[in-house]
This record gives sequence, C-alpha cells and structure tokens, in this order.
Amino acid sequence: MRPEDTIDYFLKVAWQSVANKYNQIAAAYGITQALGYMLINIHEDGTAVSQIAILMGVKSTSLSRTLKSMEELGLIFRQVDESDKRSVKIYLTPFGREKKQVAKDVVRRFNEYLNEHIREEERLQLAAVLDKINKLTLDYDPGAET
Repeated sequence: MRPEDTIDYFLKVAWQSVANKYNQIAAAYGITQALGYMLINIHEDGTAVSQIAILMGVKSTSLSRTLKSMEELGLIFRQVDESDKRSVKIYLTPFGREKKQVAKDVVRRFNEYLNEHIREEERLQLAAVLDKINKLTLDYDPGAET
C-alpha cells in the first residue's frame, strides 16, 4: 500500500502544511505555532498545567521546558492554585496577553482566507468526515475481528 492510499497520509500532510504556515507567520512575531496555541488556550483567570497538557497531547511533566521558555520570554507566570495547593496555574503577563491577541488574529485571518476558498458545503463535509474519523479512531480495537 502506498502512503497516498491511506487516509492518515492526507491528514498528516494537510496538518503539517497548516502547522508550517503558522510557524512561518509566528516566527515574524518571535513565537512558534505551539506557543501561540498555548497562549490562546490560557484563560484570563489562569489555566492549570494539566489542562494545557491535555490540549497539547502531552504529559504535564513534558511541558516544563516549554513553560520555562515562556516564563523566560515574559509571556507567562506560574502560581500555585489557591483552591488546590497541589495544582499550578499558568497566567498571562501583559506581554503574553499581547502575543495571545496576535496569535488569535493570525488564526482568524488564516481561517477567513480558507473560508474564502472553501465552500460552506465542503467545509461542513470536511468537518463531518473528520468527526467520523475521530470517532472511528477512538472506537478502533486492533485486536477485535472486523
């Protein structure tokens, strides 16, 4: 089977293309696509490290280098959660809020561009197919007989 004969090939190629474009744009603002994504997902009232880990698809412990880098860049600060002393929350600094707005604007403009070139019907079909792939992936059991 050739890679082009698999669904996951097209998913990976398309996502890699999007991620690369976001990285090119983000570099002009001194950040990366991953940092922009994290900034967008940090709430005004703080976000638990565990929540960010889930969004990024990594373990909380794997985020330490990225969070340290974000602190060094002056984007975030960490604080122990007052209601749960075992949890650490991440907050945006004023500079982090500024970069978050830049990231949101970049995402908005890129999606407007895509929407200008993809008909509503195509977008809805794509969303439905991707949702179906996601559900099938979650349900897939390689040990089960088909």
